[in-house]
Order: sequence, then C-alpha cells, then structure tokens
Amino acid sequence: MGVGIGLGCAEFPFSGAAAYWRWIDMCEAGGVDSIWQTDRIVGHQPFLESMTTMAALAGRTRRMRFGMNVVSLAFRDPVLLAKQCATIDVLSEGRLLPAFGIGSPLGPEWEALGVDTRTRGRKTDECLEIIRRLWREDEVDFSGAFYKLKGVTVAPKPVQADLPMWIGGSSEAAIRRTARIGTGWQAGGDPPAEAGRVVAAIKAAATEAGRSIDEDHYGAGFAFHFGSRDAPAVGKAMDAYAKRTGRDATHAFAVGDTEAILARLSEYVDVGVSKFVLRPLGSDDDAILDQTRLLIEKVLPRAAARWPRRAKVAATDR
Repeated sequence: MGVGIGLGCAEFPFSGAAAYWRWIDMCEAGGVDSIWQTDRIVGHQPFLESMTTMAALAGRTRRMRFGMNVVSLAFRDPVLLAKQCATIDVLSEGRLLPAFGIGSPLGPEWEALGVDTRTRGRKTDECLEIIRRLWREDEVDFSGAFYKLKGVTVAPKPVQADLPMWIGGSSEAAIRRTARIGTGWQAGGDPPAEAGRVVAAIKAAATEAGRSIDEDHYGAGFAFHFGSRDAPAVGKAMDAYAKRTGRDATHAFAVGDTEAILARLSEYVDVGVSKFVLRPLGSDDDAILDQTRLLIEKVLPRAAARWPRRAKVAATDR
C-alpha cells in the first residue's frame, strides 16, 4: 500500500495571495501529492472559500490534484455543487478530489445560514445521492424531504468517469454513509487508534453492502513542524486545537525532526491509512515555506522509499 502525502491549510496562514502562490508553486514542483482546503464560510479567522479555491488551483497547477477537506453539504445547494465540481474537473483535466461531510454542529454557519443542525445528516444523505446521480445520469428525478428535482441535467460531465466521492466523519452514520456511497474516507483529526477502528468498520460495512473501497483510499491528517514545541506557532496552534475540540493535541501534531514526522505517518499506515493531508506550522510566510521545503526534501523521499506507490492494474489487464 503506497503512501500519498498532500498538504493543506486550515486557516489562511499567508500574508496575501503572492505568498500563497509561492507555496503552491513549491508544492507543485516538489512532488507533493495534492493540496487540500478546509471548508469554512463565516468567522473572524481567515479561511479561503473551498470551491473558488479549487477553481483557482485548477488554473495554477498542472500536475497536483486538489480537494476540499471537507465540504459541509448542508450549507450548499447540491445541484450547484455538482455543477461546480464537474466544471472544475473538466478544466483541470481530471484532478479534482471532492470530499464531503455533514459539518461540525459547533460551527457558526448553522445560525448564519439559518440551517437546523438536527437535519444535517438527512440533508447530507440526500445531497450525496443527488450529486452522485447528476455526475453519472443524463436526467435526474429526485423526491426527498429537502430536495425535489425533475429532469435535471448537468453538462459537461466530470472528466473522471467515476469522480471520487470521499466522505469525512467518524460517527456510525458517517461509517455507513462511506460504506454505502463513498469511494474513500478522510479522518477528521482522529488519532491513529480511532482512525484504525473507523477504517476497519468501513471495510466491514462496505462488505455487507456488497461494495469495496480501494485499500489506499483511507486518509488522515496532522500538523507538522521541524523544530521545537516551544516555537510560538506550535504552541498557539496546539492551544487552539485543544480549545476547539476538547481533545489532547499531541496526536494532531508531529513536532521534532524527520524521524518524528515519519513515525507519526507510520502510526497511521499501520492501521490502514495511506493518504495524508499535512499542515505546515510557521509564524510567517517564510517559515511556512521553509517547513514545506524541509518536508519535500527530507520526508517525501523517505516515505516514497518506505511505502512505494504501485500503479493500479486496469480491469482489462487482470
């Protein structure tokens, strides 16, 4: 099982667009697998909007794939979102990695957008069904509790014949949702042991549903920093994480040297995770770029040698 290492942003950590594009260009040239954008809509902290960021990445990059980590479906119109994803996939020649979830019940978006948190699971299930069908079918009729469609079509269809549909979340409902309709799973800050439990549960549920998910389509993420825990950016990020989640921040951060970061990757690989979204921690533009450069130079080659990625065998070649 080969390992793919992507990079991501939660809050927008750069001074402006020029620094952000310097970072993206470094990732593109340095062999980073993919770029991921956290989905937030309102709040005092700066976050880029996910779908417009995907469109910008489609135009800026030529090799890397990119995705949303993860789009909260209850905040979006499913027909518009299906159209946006299809358009971005066409313009990027098949490099979009859509990932969807139900959204944190603590997010400020629920009140701001007038959405009832109690409906989020049911709305998400309807959205997933609508989006999946719009990507594949010529005309879609749908009658649900929240959405009703009659003869709806989106064109052009995505370039990827089976556009990925990664699902986030670790609840029992999220496990069933992934097993029923997902093509991959993305952890939401789960420690390795919990991620392993969810991976095993999804595999069992998928088997019961008569489906299978590729072994290398299970993802997790954590922040990293080459250096000391005493660095201001590290302490600030760990304090904010603990305050926001109520969890011990240790598992969500890998701080130290190359071996420390590889060790954290290995903890996840050992429980069935092979796709990663890592977040560089730094106090300014140059620090974030330096952290990214160190990851590219020191971690990516070691990870590629330890967990080589193998070309998938086409069905006709089996």
